[in-house]
Amino acid sequence: MSTLSPLPQNPLFDPLDMNNYRVEKLKKAEKEGFEKWMERLGGPLAILSFILIYFFADISFLNQINTSVLSEESAKRLQAAGMENFSRINYAMLGIFTASIILWITESIPSYLTSMIVVIAMVLTGVTSEKLAYAQLGHPVMWLNILSFVLASMLVTTRVAKRFALWFVLRFGKNATWIFISFIVINVVLSVFISATTAKATILLPIFMVIAAIYGATCDKRNNFGRNIVLQNLFQINIGASGFITGSGANLLAGSIMAGAMGTSMFGFQDWFFAAFPLCILLIIIGWQIGTRVIFPMKKEERLPSISGGMERLRSEYESLGRMTINEFKSIGIFVIVLTLWATDKQHGISQTAVAFLGAVVALLPGIGVVKWNDVDIPWHLMLFSAGAYTLGAGLDETDLPALLIDALFNRFGITASTPFWVLYLGMTFLMLFSAILFQSKTMRALIFVPMAIGIAQKFGYPVMSLAFPVALLIEHVYVLPFNSKPAALLYTTNHYSMSDSFKFGFTMMVISWIMIILWGETMLRYLGYTVHGVFF
Repeated sequence: MSTLSPLPQNPLFDPLDMNNYRVEKLKKAEKEGFEKWMERLGGPLAILSFILIYFFADISFLNQINTSVLSEESAKRLQAAGMENFSRINYAMLGIFTASIILWITESIPSYLTSMIVVIAMVLTGVTSEKLAYAQLGHPVMWLNILSFVLASMLVTTRVAKRFALWFVLRFGKNATWIFISFIVINVVLSVFISATTAKATILLPIFMVIAAIYGATCDKRNNFGRNIVLQNLFQINIGASGFITGSGANLLAGSIMAGAMGTSMFGFQDWFFAAFPLCILLIIIGWQIGTRVIFPMKKEERLPSISGGMERLRSEYESLGRMTINEFKSIGIFVIVLTLWATDKQHGISQTAVAFLGAVVALLPGIGVVKWNDVDIPWHLMLFSAGAYTLGAGLDETDLPALLIDALFNRFGITASTPFWVLYLGMTFLMLFSAILFQSKTMRALIFVPMAIGIAQKFGYPVMSLAFPVALLIEHVYVLPFNSKPAALLYTTNHYSMSDSFKFGFTMMVISWIMIILWGETMLRYLGYTVHGVFF
């Protein structure tokens, strides 16, 4: 039997104190090497790419204008400007798109600032009108994002989310295996309640950091338990969100795009859930087994607590919350009603945004609600970033640039109407999934690849959902490198794993996920009527 002994550490640092792991106390990872060079070169490259495309490029397919896709407003602008001048809008759109992608990937300037530049650039170059560009801040998905943060703040402020996570770990986390199972359940449950993946990471980080310390892993002493507990939570935070259309704003945006292509008002919670949730659970279980048994197998001693009294400290943290308050019960009641209405949207026809509006109004109502506006944590920099991304999407829609690019690429590589469906399916799912290694934004990937999949499906006469939905199910795979998502950047600062560690686990899970989405297209998605042709058969 092993003896429990405290880890060597700074005497002023208590590894079991949850306050030591608050986000503001974590050291921000400094960029170095390739990332630093990307940051320095991103700005000049973005400016140069825009100038070359807008002022000097002569690309034949950009000189085409598909009048059938133009809005009434664009048609009027075409008539006023003339065909030749109006075609410059295609060059402006491609230039802005290219420059914005460079800035978002390299992070030369903050993401929200890139979005603000995108909005004004689209107005000044005439890609969209001021009305359309500025209106994206009022997009229904933007409202749903804001309202979801109100509801999430309700759970955080009343400490319901923290109470649930601590209770579950204390109740079921009796050994290393059950610790990992507990976090699987906690992450999936929180994904139903909280649509912001960063908020989930912030809530759970202090808890799994204390547990890592209990099992011998600290910021100064890595072991495979620590690598697994942090990387598994990163994976589960993101993949848990993929099981629900309300799991993130990017999911909701993809649902909105697909609904528009199908001519319906909304894509239902149930439609997404029945297709996505089983896949979400399978991937999480596979990730748990691959991580803990294959990539970072834990030695026997790493599966045993190394600090005595560790779980007791978590218990004291739980007990310090006291008895459940009336506001906690109210929070649970409001969210249960919101979730019930979301889950039954097909029956009553009320949109997810309208349901969230009702929930947020009740939560903020004086005397009845449970949270005040000053307690609501809305990351407005993320809202501005999203508004810029949606404006970019509106510009792509106005110019029909994705369709022009698709036609040009297909002509270049000789892809014709006789191309089998499986080639298109494999190509689109591959691009969507592995693009996450380069892109920082789920929203951007949704805006680029979901419309592209819709355009390809329409070009080849396949149902819109046969390509668009499998692509949408891959939005949340943003866990390979620290800059791939906000939770990835946040958890990297824990110093429990290296970039090569996250790449080994993350890239392996991406390959497995690609295989799974292929199998899913041939089985579940085919059974539900989305991939009516099947992938291979």
